Amino acid sequence: MPRPSSRLTGILPSGKDGWEVHFAALARKQAGEDIIMLSVGDHDFDSPRETVEACVAAVRAGHHHYTQLAGMPKLREAMARVSAEATGVPTRASEVIATPGGQASLYAAVQAVLDPGDHAIVVAPYYATYPGTFRAAGASFTVVESRAENGFQPDATAIAAAIRPETKAILINSPNNPTGAVYTARSLQALAALCIEHDLWVFSDEVYWTLGGGEHVSPRSLPGMAERTLVINSMSKSHGMTGWRIGWLTGPEPLITLLISLNLVTTYGLADFVSRAAIEALDKGYGVREIAERYAARRTLFLDALHGANEITVRGSDGGMYVMLDVRAVEPDCEKFAWGLLEAEKVGVMPGISFGDAAAGHIRISLCQPEEVLRDAATRLRRFASAYRSKAA
Repeated sequence: MPRPSSRLTGILPSGKDGWEVHFAALARKQAGEDIIMLSVGDHDFDSPRETVEACVAAVRAGHHHYTQLAGMPKLREAMARVSAEATGVPTRASEVIATPGGQASLYAAVQAVLDPGDHAIVVAPYYATYPGTFRAAGASFTVVESRAENGFQPDATAIAAAIRPETKAILINSPNNPTGAVYTARSLQALAALCIEHDLWVFSDEVYWTLGGGEHVSPRSLPGMAERTLVINSMSKSHGMTGWRIGWLTGPEPLITLLISLNLVTTYGLADFVSRAAIEALDKGYGVREIAERYAARRTLFLDALHGANEITVRGSDGGMYVMLDVRAVEPDCEKFAWGLLEAEKVGVMPGISFGDAAAGHIRISLCQPEEVLRDAATRLRRFASAYRSKAA
């Protein structure tokens, strides 16, 4: 066949991507082994029954047709209300564009402000799709690592050192995937000062905002930042709707208006019946409180079950759906640790190095399992770490 575009082939360069342990664990589980999967962040429970029934009712009512490119007006209004709650900034429907999931929202944000040859900064540890999203825009990026010893808070001094004349944006994620770190107001204020000084955009991935361990602070709420912040949001985590593919982008109205043209040539709008179910779920908050309480309880349960395992240190882990564990005292090579845990105890986790050098020597634990499974996994993890150290001694 003729040669494909470099734009496509450059999104995911060939080679290891750090997900080998996950796929090996998944293959073994699918083959019938009793593997505990703590490697991916997809809910182990169904979407709220009320949301499902709203979608079924919309289908039966004949809502199967095209919708507006930017999202149905009532959907944008509902998203604007939630954005105002999430960011603390009054938000109009015209400042919101609906997208098929949070990843499409991030893609829209990057396409909106970066041209080929432009440069961005990514605060690490980071979600796995971030680098490919910049490559798809033809933009370069620099990864700035946050330090485990500082709770994975962004380092403004290191970010400032990475800024170039062609730098246009900084991408952050709080509550963070993979670390569970919740960025403090102080960290975000330092970041905001840099963005204002250098006239930069901020891409703020806030899809876990309802799952934080404390007060959520959005950079959009800080002085001078609403005009330069693009907030990525989604119903996947907060409303238990991962497979529904409903997200949105909040930002300055002139840019959101321009982005309607991107939807014209990509999504061409969202599904009618899914949009109507999403409106009801947003308006009535189906599942939001229950899901937040469930993950908070699971985090507490898992960390309590690890208490006393002195060779394992908790880093970040204040919010989101994950716990990040420093295993360097047991084994500095987190991939080696993860493979060993899978072989010895049949527990699949993500090596921290999968998310950037900042998380090397760590493993990420997904809390997307029932409480009794998480308790069992913590027991297996403690047993493995203790045996590993004894063997090494």
